[in-house]
Amino acid sequence: MMRRWMVAAVAVSLVLTACGREVGGDDPAAGDDTGSEDTTDDGEDGAASGVSCEVDEIDGDLLLYNWSEYMNPELIDLFEETYDVSVTEDFYTSNEALLAQIRAGGADFDVIVPSDYMVEIMIDEGILLELDQDAIPNSANVDELFATPPYDPDLAFSMPYQWGTTGIGLDLEAIGDDDPAASWAWLFDPDVAGALPGPVSILDDPREGMAAALYWLGYDPNTTDEGELEEAADVIAQARDWTATYTSDQYSELLLTGETVAGHGYSGNFIDNFFGADDPDRYTYIIPEEGATIWTDNMAILQGASSPCTAHTFINFILDAENGAELTNWTYYASPNAAASEFIDEEITGDPTIYPSEEVEANLFFLENTGEAEILFTDLFTRAQG
Repeated sequence: MMRRWMVAAVAVSLVLTACGREVGGDDPAAGDDTGSEDTTDDGEDGAASGVSCEVDEIDGDLLLYNWSEYMNPELIDLFEETYDVSVTEDFYTSNEALLAQIRAGGADFDVIVPSDYMVEIMIDEGILLELDQDAIPNSANVDELFATPPYDPDLAFSMPYQWGTTGIGLDLEAIGDDDPAASWAWLFDPDVAGALPGPVSILDDPREGMAAALYWLGYDPNTTDEGELEEAADVIAQARDWTATYTSDQYSELLLTGETVAGHGYSGNFIDNFFGADDPDRYTYIIPEEGATIWTDNMAILQGASSPCTAHTFINFILDAENGAELTNWTYYASPNAAASEFIDEEITGDPTIYPSEEVEANLFFLENTGEAEILFTDLFTRAQG
């Protein structure tokens, strides 16, 4: 069943605020040493118990592994100045790439920012450190709609960072349509996408890429039916004729430079880049009516983190009301921080492409952990890319 735990309820939150992303290997690579005197023990479900940290405790510099263009550099500067530490940020392109690197032992980081379904996978595999809730008092700022998510019901291993949708950015001048249909046809319909005056781009992300094709076909984006997944892969393969590239970090730039005329990507990145364009009205972001992904990215700490207490302090810092607002005002993604809403720019809280209407919400779905089918999603998507 599609997870719609938040979709129906978000409407209530929007009323309040508007008044204002490779599966392989068997074992996680993270070690058991947390860098604290309070060592971890494996729980019955493979999850690891946490460490004990004081509020604002620092036990080393911070290594942050994040999506690109997803952190206000001024917040990094402020954190470094406030706590007299250094922050090193590196980037990944998909949840699957993140997981593969951790499993391979190549992710020596403290804080990571996985999406909802990936948090669940990582909890099951014992990759994440259980949080010391007392060290994160600003968790009280989390909107109640994000406080008990099914992928981490007690927020025992993660704290929400940002949320948004995955849709399509369009160059209105190039496509010759000031009021384009909200449809995946712009990526997958041969009579529409195949007739565009330029190519398109698709996210280099197995779950998001396959989900887009599944929405277009009228299927559940979390299906484990091999026949439906094969159909989705065929749709993506057919689209190679008019697809310039698969990218999870350059899709908006390609659109603005005219190298593509339509792009698959995340709401905030498109909207932020459109505002900064010479002619913002030339571009638009659409949420396809056939269905689209709604997601929550979350801050979590790797079990083998070198600086687990600094990581807790960083999470608490981001959950501060004004810092949370600064993050959203920079990223143009919606905030799961209820206390931040009064500090968020009204142009953001009032934008239906950032905070969707109740009608649009009805067709938004979370990507779920599909278990063993995750391998199939990745294999078919890779094959479809050619």
